[in-house]
Amino acid sequence: MVLRDIRTPQELKRLPKEQLQPLADQLRDYIIDTLSSHPGHLASSLGTVELTIALHYVFNTPDDKLVWDVGHQAYAHKILTGRGDRFATIRTYGGLSGFPKMSESEYDAFGTGHSSTSISAALGMATASKLLGNNSRSHIAVIGDGALTGGEAFEALNNVGESKANILIVLNDNGISIDRAVGGLDSYLTRFTASRHYNRLKEQVWQRLDGSTGGKRHDHSLGFFQRLTSMAKTVALGSSNLFESLGIRYFGPIDGHDIHQLVDMLQRLKSLEGPKLLHVITTKGKGLRQAEQNPVVYHAPGTYDIRTGDRIVEPSSGAPLRYQDVFGHTITELAGQNPRIVGITPAMLSGCSLSIMQKAMPNRVFDVGIAEQHAVTFAAGLAAQGMTPFCNIYSSFAQRAYDQIIHDVALQQLPVVFCLDRAGLVGDDGPTHHGVFDLAALRPIPNLTICAPLDEHELRNLMYTAQLPGHGSFVIRYPRGKSVHSDWKSDFNEIRVGEGRRLRQGTDVAVLSLGHPGNDALAAADILAGRGVSVAVYDMRFLKPLDTRLLDEVAAAGFRRIITIEDGVRLGGFGEAIVEYFAQTHPDQVGKIHVLAIPDAFIQHGPVPHLKHDCAIDADAIVAAAIQQS
Repeated sequence: MVLRDIRTPQELKRLPKEQLQPLADQLRDYIIDTLSSHPGHLASSLGTVELTIALHYVFNTPDDKLVWDVGHQAYAHKILTGRGDRFATIRTYGGLSGFPKMSESEYDAFGTGHSSTSISAALGMATASKLLGNNSRSHIAVIGDGALTGGEAFEALNNVGESKANILIVLNDNGISIDRAVGGLDSYLTRFTASRHYNRLKEQVWQRLDGSTGGKRHDHSLGFFQRLTSMAKTVALGSSNLFESLGIRYFGPIDGHDIHQLVDMLQRLKSLEGPKLLHVITTKGKGLRQAEQNPVVYHAPGTYDIRTGDRIVEPSSGAPLRYQDVFGHTITELAGQNPRIVGITPAMLSGCSLSIMQKAMPNRVFDVGIAEQHAVTFAAGLAAQGMTPFCNIYSSFAQRAYDQIIHDVALQQLPVVFCLDRAGLVGDDGPTHHGVFDLAALRPIPNLTICAPLDEHELRNLMYTAQLPGHGSFVIRYPRGKSVHSDWKSDFNEIRVGEGRRLRQGTDVAVLSLGHPGNDALAAADILAGRGVSVAVYDMRFLKPLDTRLLDEVAAAGFRRIITIEDGVRLGGFGEAIVEYFAQTHPDQVGKIHVLAIPDAFIQHGPVPHLKHDCAIDADAIVAAAIQQS
């Protein structure tokens, strides 16, 4: 078995070219076999097996710097760079990260997880190499057609051409982001791959250069081929090439599963100085029939039957619906009542369940691609003209649109409803995806209402409240995964903005919660009741504005301890907001307050219960804080 003997790219380079395709077949089978019982990002990595082998075969990693955009497609890279024996630990507690991570391996040249960063990072590395006099080093950014829609990627492309840096951009074009790729760039790339005139002419040029499509070509022929095909693209497609107009030499498109052609092309591009882009066509999910046919579902399919490829889906009858599905059904229901409601997502159509509304009313749902900044200002423009946009962004991705939230929405007091999915600890995706900064980041912004539901009934009511006239800019954040009740569909009731509620009476300890962690507070209250400790539980619901009437009630009740719990960072978060208020109005009570929140550290990946325990924000942590002696 070839794969068993390959532990580093140096060992890979010793293989004759004839063994590269058998290696690719074995590597693909290994990924399929392992991820069937150890879930991860499947389809993306299956599509880049040949490309990964070719890159490490041609370039001298880790001295040559290889940057993977997002990192969903980097599993073959991990296996070939000394981590094959630990691959089954991918995305598990204490195991390999699901993304490239600089502290994990010297072959991970740059940590990723969010999209559209690879070209910027590789350009920075190329510039540093030039300044340090290392002109022989290569710098490669592998970016997908979905990630290329991100604004930072366009900014980097603009800079790359002007820089004249020694950088190779590999455009992995499979027509898929997580959902189907959207937008004008996708249509533009499709014109290259679908043009029969251009591809026929390109084939004729290759044959003229060396008499075949797969044989060796002299290096001097590469520049001639590039100039000739550039003219061919202009003739066949009716326009100049976008990349070449930015000063980036374009090559392709080529078959990303023809490993010999990939190696041949990369070897020639390696010796070509300056910025260049290789357009590679791949199939997401390559090698697993179900993944090829349904790459959206098999992006991260969970466990599946290794013999059939069919997903193993646990029965959901009677189980609570996921929060994102409650959101999808609720916005569809509200949009049926309010014709001004529209839904917006930056490339997370199925992930946030806006796909439910899209099926019912496709003209009122907008997937803008991986473009969070654009999504927010697009929503602001809709709101400025009287629409009620619900802009659904994963919490950690909303960080990328912080300026737009401040400048384009809050400053202008526009009625945009931000639904921040995946708030709190998200589990196996780890520190790049944990949605723990939103509360502290958004709290200082004027004109924002910030709230979090205890359960799916509150989520529905907060969404209903947010779309009513007069409420301005509204933020609703909720966690990933299952909600609380099996009877998720409740009647709509308006919630008074800034009003919390007492869920349970008590005399000894008060627990103040924000959002889903209130369920841990209720569980802890039950445990403490069995130990003779009487606990009052308050669901504050709103971080901004705070329910000061309820806080005054807590201060006056004479509790011996006041505990706050949240699934956001401590610094600047919910607990510190409570401490600030008490310091100003009830300074004698401040010493009683115990804040439970995410510590000042990046939290690694693992099951959410493990992470909550590590961060001391679960029911056990509340119990411990309640019985702790002053």
